[in-house]
Amino acid sequence: MIIFAACAMFALATLVYVFWVPGQFEASPEKTRLAYLRERKEAVYENLRDLNFEYKAGKFPEGDYEGMKTALETEAAGILAEIAELEAQEDGSYVAPTPRRRGSPRP
Repeated sequence: MIIFAACAMFALATLVYVFWVPGQFEASPEKTRLAYLRERKEAVYENLRDLNFEYKAGKFPEGDYEGMKTALETEAAGILAEIAELEAQEDGSYVAPTPRRRGSPRP
């Protein structure tokens, strides 16, 4: 009987520990879009470095390497463009691009 009571108390303590919701939550600071993009830029650059290292180590054929490198460089360019746009908006020097109709010639 004592063993059963000890097991029940242990089970109850475990359930309380696992499912207890504290009164106050500690929230992480809000992340801005610019901070997110800077983190993403670093991750893409790290991926490019890793890809280059693994290619030089002979883990990727040249065709696969070129395709992945192009995809990562395209993503990095998009991130850098958005970072520049957001930083220009913060500075107040942002000029919104004029929308073009499809098929119209570029200026």
